[in-house]
Amino acid sequence: MPDRSSHRALPAHTHPEDVPVETALAALADPVRLQLVRELAAAADWSHSCGSFQVPVGKAALSHHFTVLRAAGLVEQRDRGPKRLNRLRREEFDTRFPGLLGLVLREEG
Repeated sequence: MPDRSSHRALPAHTHPEDVPVETALAALADPVRLQLVRELAAAADWSHSCGSFQVPVGKAALSHHFTVLRAAGLVEQRDRGPKRLNRLRREEFDTRFPGLLGLVLREEG
């Protein structure tokens, strides 16, 4: 019998065109999700696995945050071996909500 423990279904991805502005704003309003988006914005596509982020939450909460970001059309994920890699859907999101990511990614100060 094959070992299925290493096979996970890829999550459903929502295209930014299908996202209401309220969903996008709610996803970006959470400090942990904003930190995830900022880290992804500063990195090359597909260079961050889910476990590589420096956030103050456990694995289950981190999974929830990624679910919210996917549902808001902000993040795309793919599995590579045992890791789930991420990319910020910057171009697609900027087309749907011009300037929004630019505003929220600005450093405070």
